[in-house]
Amino acid sequence: MADNNDDIVRLTDTDFRILEALTDGRNVAANLQHEIDATRTYINSRFGMLYDYGLVDRVGESERVGLYEITDKGRVALEAEDEYDDVDSREFTELVDGRLAERDDDGS
Repeated sequence: MADNNDDIVRLTDTDFRILEALTDGRNVAANLQHEIDATRTYINSRFGMLYDYGLVDRVGESERVGLYEITDKGRVALEAEDEYDDVDSREFTELVDGRLAERDDDGS
């Protein structure tokens, strides 16, 4: 893994709630704001960060639509949420990447 700090996943509690909500399927910030008690503007800003981290994907060709879905990496990060506070951000990133690689090797 590169030593670039941009590669380190730093998540908030809201990020985990967004990922959890997306396990039910694709969604937009306007719908999620009521479910996770955050503003649409804040959720959209976090969508951008989650996208940059590879935890969510934009659905559709238009960047303006704002429809997102969780990725396999996002699912792994969500599954490891309980371990997030126990390690620093770099270790969490390595943990998620390692578990994702194991899944890929197992064909899961």
